[in-house]
Order: sequence, then C-alpha cells, then structure tokens
Amino acid sequence: MTEIAARHYASLAVPRYTSYPTAADFSPAVGKDQYEAWLRRLRQGEPVSLYLHVPYCRDLCHYCGCHAKIARRDTVIEAYADILIREIRQTGQYLTERPKAVHLHWGGGTPSILGGEGIARITQVLREQFDFADDMEHAIELDPRKVDKKLCRDLAEVGVNRASLGVQDLNPEVQEAIGRVQPIEQVEAAVNSLWQVGITSLNFDLIYGLPLQTVATLRETCKRVAAFRPSRIACYGYAHLPARRANQRLIDTSLLPDADARYEQAQIVGETFMAMGYEAVGIDHYALPEDALAVAAKAGQLRRNFQGYTDDDCPTLLGFGASSISQFREGYTQNIADIGQYKAAVLSERAPVIRGYAFNDSDRLRAQIIEKLMCDFRVDLNAVAPGVNFSDELALLRPLSVDGIVNVQDAVITMAPEHHSLVRLVAAVFDEFRRECAHSFSMAV
Repeated sequence: MTEIAARHYASLAVPRYTSYPTAADFSPAVGKDQYEAWLRRLRQGEPVSLYLHVPYCRDLCHYCGCHAKIARRDTVIEAYADILIREIRQTGQYLTERPKAVHLHWGGGTPSILGGEGIARITQVLREQFDFADDMEHAIELDPRKVDKKLCRDLAEVGVNRASLGVQDLNPEVQEAIGRVQPIEQVEAAVNSLWQVGITSLNFDLIYGLPLQTVATLRETCKRVAAFRPSRIACYGYAHLPARRANQRLIDTSLLPDADARYEQAQIVGETFMAMGYEAVGIDHYALPEDALAVAAKAGQLRRNFQGYTDDDCPTLLGFGASSISQFREGYTQNIADIGQYKAAVLSERAPVIRGYAFNDSDRLRAQIIEKLMCDFRVDLNAVAPGVNFSDELALLRPLSVDGIVNVQDAVITMAPEHHSLVRLVAAVFDEFRRECAHSFSMAV
C-alpha cells in the first residue's frame, strides 16, 4: 500500500470499538427492568468487574471528552459520594447471591476528588455487596497535579494496587494549548509518592493529535515517559468533537495537526516505545514484556472493554455513577449521564438506567469477530461463526485487500504489523450499525 493510501484510510471516521454494538447504538428500549433482571441472574462467587465513574474535576481540561464537570465546593463531592453509595446498595437489593469482584476501577473525571475518606467509605459499601477476590486488581485514574503523599497512603490502605496517571503530553507549549499545565517534576513527584506506599503498577496515559504537537515534541515526550518505566502506556488519538463537548471549543482548531501529521505522530509513538523495550499491545497500548497485558496479548487472551485493552476476561462489568455502562452476558445498560437526573433517579429508589442494548445471536458473533480483530489482528471466520455467510463483508474487504491492509484466505483475515493502526476500518466492515456521519466518530488514526 502506498503512503498516500495509508494516510487516506487513517483519516476516515470509525468507532473505537471498546464495545459492540457501540454505545452510539444503545436504545431506551432496554432500561431498568432488563438491568434488574440481569442482576438477579448473577450467581454466588461469579466473577464480576466493578467500575465507578466520578464525573467531577477541579478544573476541566480543554481536550477532555469525558462526562465530567467542574466542582469547586466539597459539599458537591460529598453529595455525589452519598448518591454513589445509595446506588450501590440499591443494586445489591437485586443480587440474589454475592458475586466475586476480581477487578475494581475508579474513573472520571478525577476520582481522587472524593478524597481518601470518601474512597474508603465507598469501598466499604462495595465490600458489603460483593466478595473481593484476594488478588483483585484495584485501579484508579489519577491527575498527577492532584497527587500527594497522604492521598497515596489512603489509596494503599483501601487496597489500590494500580494507578493510571493522566500525563497527556510533557511539552510546556502543548500543555498551555490544552489547558493542563503539569511540569515533569509534578509527574515525578506523583510517581515517587505512589512507589513509596507500594503502588508500583503504574499506567501512563498520553494523547497524540493535540494542538502544537509535532513529531519531534511527541518523540521527546515518549522518551521522557518511558524513562519512568511505567508497566503500561496508552497513547490515544485526540478526538476533536466540539459540537458535543463545549470545553473543546477552547482549542484553536488551526493549531491541530492535520490527518497526515496525526498519522506520522501515531507511527513515531509506536517506534519510540518499542525501541525503549516496550511491546505493542493492540493499537494504542504498550507494555513491558513481563506485564500481564503483554503476557495476555502474546497468549491470545487479550480482551477489550470500555476501559480499553485489558486482561480482564469477566463477562460481567457493573458500572456505578452517572453515565457509567454495565455489561452483562445478555447485553449492555447505561446510566443517565446528566448528574442531576441521575441523582433524582437514585433518590427515587429506581435504577438510574436510561438506555441499553440486548444481544441477539448475530451481535454475539460479530462482537467476537470485532474483538479478535482489535486484539489479535487476525480472525478465522469459520472458527468463530461456522456456516455463517459473510460474503457481503468479504466483498467490502476487497479494496482493503487490494491495498494490502488485510489478507483474506479461506475466511481467515489477517493484518500485517505495519497496518495494525488501521484495524478499526476492518472491524467496521462487520459492524451492522456503523454510521455514515463522519462527525460521529474519531479518525481511524
């Protein structure tokens, strides 16, 4: 495939495929009744993952695409913690038996805004409803600017054993352009404080495609990040969707790299990290060879869910908090995103679910195919879906095959390593719900 063709494909808009069907395809036809019924089917000791969404930050970064709001007053945070606790306890009323929590993830927003006491209080309520596995992974997303020694001690006391630091970029000019100034000294202080309390499993989150970023500045950021030796690094492509996120309108569009520059940046990220001893995991993650994520990828056991690439193989993920998504064997449900309406639903003692999706057999097959492609860059259609006719999809793959992006032989689809970054385009071929509106999704690379 020519460089021109690769850059063209990279500019096309497709979903990120952290789920199938994607959240864009959820419907109000699935709501609290299905959620409650699916909860009742969970059995004693059944492994589940838990996710808690905290939609508040002290300041809102220009680039942020999360469901988050600014909270200046502690009373707002305390009230939200109370509502989270009510939701968890109400959910427990629908559990006929006690599942076993094997993963617990705090996301946001800035979940540490709850403070050590708030996190401990909520964790205790979770323990009342779920058995915690002895080896449970307990992870939290952190803003390095908001990490101090006391917070780290508090996190260690409640069992947190993995932390994800939102670094984004280390170049001062880029930081100014995105409204998130955090000198490398702050990142280093956060890392040292976490290490001192025994939280040594660290993830760093970066973003490419930001205003004023260049290949040279991004390469330097990657080198400085790798020098910390976090066990995992994720580098996502910035999705500029100002029509949906008002804060993104603060970004000067003229300073954003174009599609060609984004493609070059994505390539340099992978080259830099792999040259420094990291292994590529999926399309936007990198891990040290001994890390569980890299081990899962090499063993063909990598998974993908709403947190991205993971070694978590639980079929059930229970989400708590405004906008959070739950996954069951039967389908997905999502909580109300508007914080006021979410609170009102919980206070009225009803599940705050607003929409979802119930799987059919075709969805399950296509979800397997898309996940295999996203994780392994290879799928055997005959093995996943024997007897199913995919002639339409294979026809759609022909242009990609002609351009060398995929190889199709006897219903086995494979992608060469140099084209892994375009896997979302291949996955979209098997998406019965894919949208034609370019503004609905981010660029492929």
